[in-house]
Amino acid sequence: QVQLVESGGGLVQPGGSLRLSCAASENSINIAVMGWYRQGSEKQRELVASISRGGRTVYGDSVKGRFTISRDNAKNTVYLQMNVLKPEDTAVYYCNADSVQRTATDYCSGHVCSLFGSWGQGTQITVSS
Repeated sequence: QVQLVESGGGLVQPGGSLRLSCAASENSINIAVMGWYRQGSEKQRELVASISRGGRTVYGDSVKGRFTISRDNAKNTVYLQMNVLKPEDTAVYYCNADSVQRTATDYCSGHVCSLFGSWGQGTQITVSS
């Protein structure tokens, strides 16, 4: 399985911005879909955004217009630019490498998440004043 390493999490005030990065251990051109999920106080991991090899993007409804996903295959890296952050964005954010592009309302929990491809270790984002 591909190894994924996230960076860029932390504490930010409401209305602020953060950028997450996720570096893949192999040539990302070989990865069909890269994306970000998040897990808050609930046990389920919900889709935040994903981007296909060809550049097609999917966003969760709660982040549309605020978050932007991009990928740089030359650097084997996917990014998530997060603007106008809200307290409800507080969660652990996980980088994901998958063979299919899920829908905007997709989520997983427990062992089912193993069917969604490879995961990073997660990075905490806290939005609070």
